[in-house]
Amino acid sequence: MKHITIIGGGPAALMLAAQLDTKKYKVTLYEKKKGVGRKFLVAGEGGLNLTYNSSVEELISKYDPSSFMHGIISEFTNDNFINWLDTLGIPTFVGSSNRVFPKIGLKPIEVLNKIVKHISANGVKINLNTKWIGWNKQGNLCFENFDNVVSDIVVFALGGASWRVTGSDGSWKKRFEEYGVNVLPFRAANCAFEVNWNTEFINTHQGNPLKNIALTYDTVFVKGELVISKFGLEGNAIYALSQKLQEKLFTDERVVIRLDLKPSMTIDQIKDKYNSSKLSKVTEILNKDLKLDRTSIGVLKQFSNKDTFSNPDLLAETIKSVPIIIKSSGALDKAISTLGGIDLNEINENFKCVKIPNSYAIGEMLNWFAPTGGYLLQGCFSMGFVLAKYLNTMEE
Repeated sequence: MKHITIIGGGPAALMLAAQLDTKKYKVTLYEKKKGVGRKFLVAGEGGLNLTYNSSVEELISKYDPSSFMHGIISEFTNDNFINWLDTLGIPTFVGSSNRVFPKIGLKPIEVLNKIVKHISANGVKINLNTKWIGWNKQGNLCFENFDNVVSDIVVFALGGASWRVTGSDGSWKKRFEEYGVNVLPFRAANCAFEVNWNTEFINTHQGNPLKNIALTYDTVFVKGELVISKFGLEGNAIYALSQKLQEKLFTDERVVIRLDLKPSMTIDQIKDKYNSSKLSKVTEILNKDLKLDRTSIGVLKQFSNKDTFSNPDLLAETIKSVPIIIKSSGALDKAISTLGGIDLNEINENFKCVKIPNSYAIGEMLNWFAPTGGYLLQGCFSMGFVLAKYLNTMEE
């Protein structure tokens, strides 16, 4: 019986361990922390958003590169994921914005425990507090305090470089590069972005939300919400732009995004509403007739001028396209996920590493992007499932 070693204990690794045929393989999973799924639990602190309720085509369109993720998501879809969770006693429901969560009352740790229980019942051995540190001269695996672990197949699922406290610190990068693997630099994704607010605005509006807005940058248009922070902007709308913004900030000192404060209305509708108002003060018209709150009006004032406010036509156009100047991204360790990692050219269509014998890589350590909203977890779980299916059917 061949031995498969899984290094890492995140979503991709857990699904792989749950799906591998333990009648065919002896499977051991190594996790350097005292428990598996640490990032999974951190993600669940604000509500465990497992996946997204949409058509498969719409789901795939959220990933980049979508060509890489197409076959992966098609093989293990959001419906497949929901059905699998249900078999483990993890019922789900569709919440706001079509996000999928565990049934109300089911805590993230309970979801994780059910998955781990299933893995253990599958005959997989889990070794905790066991940090992988590289290979020895014979090419066998080395861990802290012991080495020369011989394995027929090794699957790396070591994560990216965000939320270091969970174990995904990217420390594996150097070891892979020593093997000649091209590992792209880590950058923050699904993160905050810096805006140079004026002092009066941020003292008044720090922590306030901007709801039912839309952002546009390049060819990307995203509806969602934002939160004003002292650093800049946070929230699902700007997280979805993070890949594009990081690409621009790699070469430029700043980037301009466009904020639509009334995505449900056209410019002409805003003009009509404004011109038909019986109020005289601009701020009152914006608040009472156009239903813009104080924070939205504050943003509008910061990124426009007096001439704009005195011209209803210009003001209507600006409401639909407020120019927000972005200076930088937030800290990598505070990001929800990372860009960068193993170049996809370094693996084949079955996740096998081109330059490292008998080794595979899955999960966030690969260079792909997904916004928040369940897409990240779905992508990782799908990779684990697809690789397990391949290994289970692979000839001896």
